[in-house]
Amino acid sequence: LLHGAGGSGHSFRSLAPALEGLRCLIPDLPGQGFTRAGSRGRFGIQPMAEDVAALIAAAGWKPTLVIGHSAGVPLALQLSTLVPFRGVIGLNAALGQFDGAAGFLFPLLARALAATPFIPSMVSRMWGNEAKVRQLIDGTGSHLDDAGIAQYLTLVRRPAHVDGTLAMMAAWRVDRLMAGAAGLTVPTLLIASAGDRIVPPRVSVEAARMLPRAELREMPGLGHLVHEEDAGAVIAVIGDWLRA
Repeated sequence: LLHGAGGSGHSFRSLAPALEGLRCLIPDLPGQGFTRAGSRGRFGIQPMAEDVAALIAAAGWKPTLVIGHSAGVPLALQLSTLVPFRGVIGLNAALGQFDGAAGFLFPLLARALAATPFIPSMVSRMWGNEAKVRQLIDGTGSHLDDAGIAQYLTLVRRPAHVDGTLAMMAAWRVDRLMAGAAGLTVPTLLIASAGDRIVPPRVSVEAARMLPRAELREMPGLGHLVHEEDAGAVIAVIGDWLRA
């Protein structure tokens, strides 16, 4: 299970227990959560996939399925070229660029922030309170309980986590991955929720057209953190696809 940018393995706290009969491997991605970053040159999709593949090999794991959320989905697809998975499941997959000028300006801003040493500590101080974290989460279109908010608050208060998130966002080039979409032949299920304010459903619709073996399922009324809001509903969709 691969979390998205700004998250950690905790985001699967409700989904993992519901995956009955499956052994779940839930790493924090490099530089995020409670995992140390390696070289700053390893934050792109390809190098991060290589490092996760190295972890899988070193641990002797043989995973057959990957569930990714948001930025974890392009990572999962890249990883599928290195590890023989039977399937990839993407939750609100961040497989597109930002619209208009934001598509040009946002990567530049992320790179500038990632290269400024004091920014992570400043973000942690300014946003490391419950009201700000609730505001951030509400902006995704999702609504979490107090336990979920507390876990994100813990992350925001860690400058190292903020630094790793910014570095990942600065290096992330989904356009390069999707330029080779024809070669991403792993069976893929994309689940898009209608209330997502971060990655609108049309991104998954377009990605499903580009990936050779992708299917799309849309869910009403839930936001970007769909698996944290209603794990049961997500499990029902996943279960139907796996049985098929």
